[in-house]
Amino acid sequence: MIVRSVKEVRGTEREVETPNWVSRRLLLKSDGMGFSLHETTVLPGTETNMWYAHHLEAVYCIEGEGEVETAADGAVHRIGPGVVYALDRHDRHRLRARTRMRLVCVFNPPLTGREVHDENGVYPLLAGEAAAAG
Repeated sequence: MIVRSVKEVRGTEREVETPNWVSRRLLLKSDGMGFSLHETTVLPGTETNMWYAHHLEAVYCIEGEGEVETAADGAVHRIGPGVVYALDRHDRHRLRARTRMRLVCVFNPPLTGREVHDENGVYPLLAGEAAAAG
C-alpha cells in the first residue's frame, strides 16, 4: 500500500514549480499504478497554454475559480469547485485562473515527475514511454 501526503511531497523532487502553477506529484510512474495523480495549485491571474499530445488528463477542481478554453473551437467552460474536465482527445487548451485554483489531476500514461510543458504546451514522452503510450 502506498500512503503519501501533500505535506511530505512539498520541497522534494515530486514538487514542480513554474511561474503559473505548482504541481505536487503524489503518484508517479515509479509507483506502478498505471496513472499519475497530482495536486496542482494554479496562481490567480495566470493563463497557461497546454496540449497533452501524449497523455490523457482528467482535472477535478476542489478550490478556486477559472475557465478552460479549447483551442479547436474556442469553447469556454467555467471551472469551479466540484467541476471536472477531461482532455479525452488530447485537446489543445488554455487554462485561466481568476482566483487561486487547487486541482486534482490524473494522467495516463503516468508522468515520471520531471515533466514540464515545452514551447507547445506539451509534456514530452520521456525515454521508454513511447511504446507504452501506443
